Amino acid sequence: MAFFEIIGIAALIFLILYTGYLIGRHITKKQLKEQIPEIREDAIKHSRAVLSGQFSEQIAPYLPDFPFNPTEARFIGKPIDFVVFKGMDEKKIGEIVFVEVKSGQSQLSKVEKTLREAIQNKQVSWHEYKVPEEVTKKKND
Repeated sequence: MAFFEIIGIAALIFLILYTGYLIGRHITKKQLKEQIPEIREDAIKHSRAVLSGQFSEQIAPYLPDFPFNPTEARFIGKPIDFVVFKGMDEKKIGEIVFVEVKSGQSQLSKVEKTLREAIQNKQVSWHEYKVPEEVTKKKND
């Protein structure tokens, strides 16, 4: 084969591939334009569900069927929503309850499940940390 025939065949192959690329790009853009409203609507629904769930978590202690005294509940958020210190209002804590708030069809995450298991297996302990004096001292002392 002559050099120019090889160049011609290569150019033809390139032209065919480039034309296929342009056609594929055009089809993809057209499909994407048709799907954008559906994608946006789904994103809005998901965002609303997440915000609604977060809002529900925050106000849960003030809902009528919340089984604990709201003044004894402390919001944490992650990995658990609340820690309830039963008896704190009477200045004698008798029980500590971990509360996870769920709404709709939501379920415990993997981390939340492991936390539940640790609590149920009584893998809970107390640790007191003392801040070193040099951290809290004034420099002029």
